[in-house]
Amino acid sequence: MTIHPKVQSFFDQATNTISYVVQDPQGRAAGIIDSVLDFDYASGRTDTQSADTIIAYVKEHDLDVQWLLETHVHADHLSAAPYLQEALGGKIGIGKNITTVQETFGKVFNEGTEFQRDGSQFDQLFREGDSFHIGQLRGDVLHTPGHTPACMTYVIGDAAFVGDTLFMPDFGTARCDFPGGSAELLYDSIQKILSLPDETRIFVGHDYKAPGRDEFAWETTVGAQKEGNVHIGDGAAKVDFVKLREARDASLGMPKLIIPSLQVNMRAGHMPEPDTDGKVFLKVPVDGL
Repeated sequence: MTIHPKVQSFFDQATNTISYVVQDPQGRAAGIIDSVLDFDYASGRTDTQSADTIIAYVKEHDLDVQWLLETHVHADHLSAAPYLQEALGGKIGIGKNITTVQETFGKVFNEGTEFQRDGSQFDQLFREGDSFHIGQLRGDVLHTPGHTPACMTYVIGDAAFVGDTLFMPDFGTARCDFPGGSAELLYDSIQKILSLPDETRIFVGHDYKAPGRDEFAWETTVGAQKEGNVHIGDGAAKVDFVKLREARDASLGMPKLIIPSLQVNMRAGHMPEPDTDGKVFLKVPVDGL
């Protein structure tokens, strides 16, 4: 029988991101997925209010955090994984194709040879078919590229954490126009997710409230996605999906936090190294994205 983990969600309205605490229902073991470090771009100031809310929840329920999982290198928010690791422990994990992302954006941001492009900033690099445990909960890893080369889906018990690959059925699917993105690959990745049992719970990484929906939402099922996803549901053909996805992507602007997010998240949530005066700087590549 598939285990039904307890899932607590944390919605960050500033970035429309949902972070999750996943708990073994038989014990204290837990994992945290896609955390948020608050960042005000205008002032360049960070804040830990979102992460502190998660820390308070973990401590209130006396949880043992074993994993800090990233579904991909996010372009719309900064990860709080190092801050959470210092406070709660756990290993930071991401897909092994982080090295491809690091190579691509290491060049975009002119990082130089001191920036390691081997994924060594993370504690664990996952491959397709890998597994891990949160207490008695088994997690299985699916490589689901398309939005980015390093996107992973974590299937933990009867719950699948899909990051940006899928949104709620009434909103559709992820954009594929970032460097290394591919609508063709995204279609194939979604089919992999939709091959899971229909009753599998899907937890999405963002929600923007589709037109006509009054409330934010982030939990659905494989069956609901297969039946009603506005981009991929009802057996949509690959050629039609790719045409729709590429046309939609051509109309989208860049996420407002993409420049700081990529620099920090490709470093596992760490800021760039400080200068000789101890000051930290982020770069803005002019006409680079």
